[in-house]
Amino acid sequence: MIRFGIVGFGLHAVKRLMPGFALATKCRVTALSRRSIDKARLSASQFDIPNAFDSVEALCRCRDVDAVLVTSPNSLHLADTLTALRLGKAVLCEKPMAINADECRQMVETARQANLLLGVAQVFRFEDSTASLRRRLEAGQIGKPIFARSEFSFPGRGHVRTWLNDASIAGGGPIADIGVHCIDALRYVLRDEVLHVSARGRWDEESHDVEAASILTMEFSQRTLATVMVSFRADYRTPIEFVGESGVLRADDALNVEYPITIELKRAGKVVESETVANKLAYARQVDSFADALEGKGKFPVPGEEGWQNQLIMDAAFRSLKSGKVEEVRTVWIL
Repeated sequence: MIRFGIVGFGLHAVKRLMPGFALATKCRVTALSRRSIDKARLSASQFDIPNAFDSVEALCRCRDVDAVLVTSPNSLHLADTLTALRLGKAVLCEKPMAINADECRQMVETARQANLLLGVAQVFRFEDSTASLRRRLEAGQIGKPIFARSEFSFPGRGHVRTWLNDASIAGGGPIADIGVHCIDALRYVLRDEVLHVSARGRWDEESHDVEAASILTMEFSQRTLATVMVSFRADYRTPIEFVGESGVLRADDALNVEYPITIELKRAGKVVESETVANKLAYARQVDSFADALEGKGKFPVPGEEGWQNQLIMDAAFRSLKSGKVEEVRTVWIL
């Protein structure tokens, strides 16, 4: 049984992580940290977690912690991850992995040097919906994919994470917060890498120095053309679609973890097959998979290099927002 310590125990931990751990069978939470020791102790009491701390270092020195789940604001991911690795703890870091690709590189290289596991919490890789889409594309149900799209939006005005509109903390707007999910889902389902990206965005009085909405156009190495649309202003939705030479695979709200998702296979404009799946076990599978990897029972499917690659794509998108040009995406494996 792997024992996790959660760094930055906040809304995400309450709403998503702890329900996931409740369904997990190979790990549990034994420690948490918050900036205030009083708030840390209150959260620990609410969730029956035995150890509460007000610093990352204190949590990482706890003998009851085998692995650290970093859920602090994005700008703290680098420092929190390096602290945990320095103190001999494996790390599962929330998405986006960091503020920029150079920070991701530092994290990956430090983990390699310490011979410690570093994973990224791209939870949608553990969903039944993305797994089904990936299998169906691999089986050739729509032939060669020509177009792909993934969208994610929610009304974010007045969000409890007030730092979402601060580029120095968030690293970007919806591209960094939810666009990373869309990018990773497309890479995962298509089993392919992005070569070029262009981006356009819109800003408003509340978004300040980060985009409030954006559209990305991406070219994959196998020539699939893809779009990602993200926003903190539009109504909640997470559709995904793949258009191939002989059919279409699509699902509304495909990336959500709360409600059933119906995946449709269409040919000539008609639904010829449908499947309903649920993603309620995604968070449990994610931490159980990390626990298995720590115990030598398999590889964690989203190592730090995957988060680094996602960040390289986002960095290119942010460059494109400024330059107005198509930007090239470097590849982790040849750096």
